[in-house]
Amino acid sequence: MKHFWDETLECMDRARRRELQNERLLKLVDRVYKRVPYYRAKMGETGLLPSDIKSLDDLQKLPFLTKIDLRDTYPFSMFAVPMDEIVRIHASSGTTGKPTVVGYTAADIALWSEVMARTLSSAGVTKKSFMQVSYGYGLFTGGLGAHYGAERVGASVIPTSVGNTQRQIQLMHDFGSTHIACTPSYALFIAEMIEEMGFNLGEFKLQAGTFGAEPWTENMRKEIESRLRIKAYDIYGLSEIIGPGVSFECEHQKGLHINEDYFYPEIIDPDTGKVLPEGSMGELVFTTLTKEGMPLIRYRTKDITSLTYGTCACGRTLVRMNKPQGRSDDMLIIRGVNVFPSQVEEVLLKTGGISPHYLIVVDRVNNLDTMEVKVELTDAMFSDSVKGIEALERRIASSLDSVLGIAAKVTLVEPKSITRSEGKAVRVIDNRKLL
Repeated sequence: MKHFWDETLECMDRARRRELQNERLLKLVDRVYKRVPYYRAKMGETGLLPSDIKSLDDLQKLPFLTKIDLRDTYPFSMFAVPMDEIVRIHASSGTTGKPTVVGYTAADIALWSEVMARTLSSAGVTKKSFMQVSYGYGLFTGGLGAHYGAERVGASVIPTSVGNTQRQIQLMHDFGSTHIACTPSYALFIAEMIEEMGFNLGEFKLQAGTFGAEPWTENMRKEIESRLRIKAYDIYGLSEIIGPGVSFECEHQKGLHINEDYFYPEIIDPDTGKVLPEGSMGELVFTTLTKEGMPLIRYRTKDITSLTYGTCACGRTLVRMNKPQGRSDDMLIIRGVNVFPSQVEEVLLKTGGISPHYLIVVDRVNNLDTMEVKVELTDAMFSDSVKGIEALERRIASSLDSVLGIAAKVTLVEPKSITRSEGKAVRVIDNRKLL
């Protein structure tokens, strides 16, 4: 069954959408040049004027923006409107330095609600749905983004946020929640707690979930769907662009449809900055075509993915991005080899006898990088013989070596010994940064 929020725009002819994108880009460049001194100075470094940009074909002439630029203009110097037009301020939980601050006008909030309405509608959310929002509320954009999108659709919103998981599950059961929005790792934690609390899943009305804010694999999707008996949809977003709602999966789950009438994507070589041809794997770059409060041109996301054009089986003509394969800045370089946590997760979730909870610990001993992967055993496997557990460790280590190209120490630990997260899961501890 097809689920649309605005079928006309989501299935618009690509040539017509290109015209719309061109119109919006020209207005954007002119507005940013006039209203954001920092960006005007960046354009001035290469002698660019707004009149030099005549269509999307000229987009490559414009400079990139990165988180460094946003931190250099902290807190409000990238805003393109007076502060009395800013009705909302969010901030990312940056791992280093100052947080990334984002300002929204009333029109930006309406845009956010609209793209999230598309996102949630694609997962089957309707005005008859009960939408449990288990993302964090506050400076993090996840909770309020899902909340406003669900209200825009007309669903009954249950704003549980994160934490107090047993109470969340009780409410999910008693209120008859049909849909949930949270991180995939928290979805698995909820599934685990439902089992511990002794509930019968047949008593729940949960149908589907929209999961994002952290990388997850197809095997984790299968795990969530099996444990919660739902259909699990991937969603993608980042605070700097809008929050959640930048792209979303349809029922065919063959890539995430980008709301490209508002957020124009490019794929570049992360080393050279050169735009790559269709289908190439590279770094995802976005231009916000209509945002008022803090519009961004050619913002480098650091997410590694590729784009697929052409009409989807669902009928949407929106370009699709493949599930990100990692982030160029989160990528681990271990003994000269590039390693993404998602690669490790893919191996682990194909292995029987272990749970989906793991921790990668990277260190440096005698000037040599080391990698240890700690993985929880299932209850059944934990009671197995020492020889059986050692054999499983060797099997996982061999699989990791084959996929990653480097040796990793595998340590199987007892069930529930790895700290659970109610927000973004902590998957990597890199002790080399402390030396």
